[in-house]
Amino acid sequence: MKSFDAIVIGAGQAGPFLAARMVEKGMKVALIERKFLGGTCVNAGCMPTKTLVASARAAHVARNGAVYGVNLSGEIAIDMKVVRARAETVTINARNGLIGWFAGMDGMTVIYGHARFEGPKTVSVNGEMLTAPRIFLNVGARPVIPDLPGINDIDYLTSTSIIHLDRLPRHLAVIGGSYIGLEFAQMYRRFGAEVSIIEHGPKLASREDEDISDAIADVLRSEGIDIHTGASDIAFAKSSDGITVATDSARIDASHVLIATGRKPNTDDLGLDAAGVITDKHGYITVDDSLATNVDGIWALGDCNGRGAFTHTSYNDFEIAAANLLDGDDRKVSSRILAYALYIDPPLGRVGMTEKQARASGRKIMISTRPMSRVGRANERGETKGFMKVIADAETKKILGAAILGIEGDEVIHGIIDAMNAGTTYPALQWSVPIHPTVSELIPTLLGDLKPV
Repeated sequence: MKSFDAIVIGAGQAGPFLAARMVEKGMKVALIERKFLGGTCVNAGCMPTKTLVASARAAHVARNGAVYGVNLSGEIAIDMKVVRARAETVTINARNGLIGWFAGMDGMTVIYGHARFEGPKTVSVNGEMLTAPRIFLNVGARPVIPDLPGINDIDYLTSTSIIHLDRLPRHLAVIGGSYIGLEFAQMYRRFGAEVSIIEHGPKLASREDEDISDAIADVLRSEGIDIHTGASDIAFAKSSDGITVATDSARIDASHVLIATGRKPNTDDLGLDAAGVITDKHGYITVDDSLATNVDGIWALGDCNGRGAFTHTSYNDFEIAAANLLDGDDRKVSSRILAYALYIDPPLGRVGMTEKQARASGRKIMISTRPMSRVGRANERGETKGFMKVIADAETKKILGAAILGIEGDEVIHGIIDAMNAGTTYPALQWSVPIHPTVSELIPTLLGDLKPV
């Protein structure tokens, strides 16, 4: 039996940084990872996918260069082997950076293998038994594969496997119209593939307000992506030159199928029963406001706890745990204001409540919208798709939420994120003097146009 001050299972965006903080405090820490350091973000999520998005945007800009007076002779060719290699390089560099960082830490033991609980303070890995008074779970999530007719008869792709493609699909059918599916749909359309999106629900990006969802669909359709919402009876079959995807209203002749119907936590093979750790019906580990599980001395961080599904929320889980356990603070998950982005082009930046949620809350609210066609920077760049939207509380004057679908929307939203976290009222922001010409300079104007609903 090997003893440590703490054991961290999973090397995503929370566990490794918490382990490093504990080592700085003089603790002896075991970090266990079954495959690669960095978790989903580094290996199969943000870093490789946004690298691919950048390649796809480069192709799109080159293809439309004549609009800007830049004429390129011949057809724009895509070398998918180079595209793939570039994404893999970004991933490997980030992974190696973590390996080098941990190698220089006295007190850190990195173990590659599959960890399982043998008791509330004990785990086994590679035939060895480890024990610690504190155990942290940061095991992440993986794609969900729905039980659809014929799905086991075809070679489908997931968000993990598609990033390794080194040739262009003739026709990519994307099953699922949420954030992951939409990013890959636009990406591969810009690479030159025919793309169809099949979504069971009535709209794309179902978490968003209807006007945002409609605008997202308009962006994708404008680039030639075929969208099928309200699709039922989805089934698959092999064909002579690929895969047939059939729904109640369409039949698609695809060469490749991407399953993007959600993710589930990697908690089913950890031996949680042996430790007495409780999960919900979806497999997410139940935690309190400090990320502690029902078992004393065990915490769950990141995607596996169901309290956030993003790299930044996972990292914030680390910040909360470190502040509470190492710095004597009392930080809570419920204090977090949720923000995220959808990385289609133009991107969507989102924070706080949607209009639907704000209306349902019973508050007296105010709403303002502004099309990107009325933003100088968007016109100068020739990228006027989308719009800005903000919701505020008419009585407290606090901003409740915002959505910016448009050029640099993923960056512009941070002005509102910061204001909401600081508790700044919207009238105070109206007196700011922003830089011209930017997209952010329209935030005071947007707030000045708030009207009661």
